[in-house]
Amino acid sequence: MPNLRDFFSRWRKDYDFRTFVNSSGSLLATAAFALYNGFLGIYHASLWHGVICVYYLLLILIRGTLIFSERANARKTDPDRIARDRKRTVTGASVLLLFLNFSLVVPFELMVMQERPVSLTLIPAIAMATYTFYKITVASMNLKKKNKSDNPTVRLLRTINFVDALVSIAVLQNTLIMVNAGSNRGSMLTLTAITSGALWAAIMILSVSTLIKREKAK
Repeated sequence: MPNLRDFFSRWRKDYDFRTFVNSSGSLLATAAFALYNGFLGIYHASLWHGVICVYYLLLILIRGTLIFSERANARKTDPDRIARDRKRTVTGASVLLLFLNFSLVVPFELMVMQERPVSLTLIPAIAMATYTFYKITVASMNLKKKNKSDNPTVRLLRTINFVDALVSIAVLQNTLIMVNAGSNRGSMLTLTAITSGALWAAIMILSVSTLIKREKAK
């Protein structure tokens, strides 16, 4: 199958192409994760899971817009138009990402206040920990490499993947606390507040710096 061989050969050698392919796959994984949290939110009347579900659905929308806009650019022949449309799309997505990440203060506050009526077993916690470890490892490696590309869409997609991984850490923390529902939750309040605040601050710094760099690049 020469086409399949060409595909994998390009995937290995072309950093931009690999980013778009991997980000497309991430859309499916994120959609499944969002639906899982949506199910828990409805079934257990959990505001935390409902808000996280909405957050990930909106993140899918931003990521999907970037991917499909780049596919549309591939069919254009005017380099100036491609650059202009790409800048407009990336700037708009960066602004939306900033506001979306600012809204994370709501689920993070719910986590600190321990508004989590759902009790989970150890199995989903282990699965969540494995998934989160994989995401943060891959996203961290790719974030360091994002400057290899001159395409602002690629760089923003790598930033979004890293933000996604940071949010997964918060979700994992919440899951582990729910698994230990029988322990003294009050003693976890200070630790939860510190870690949640640090994660939210890191996400906001990354979002603001991304938008500032985007504006300077105009």
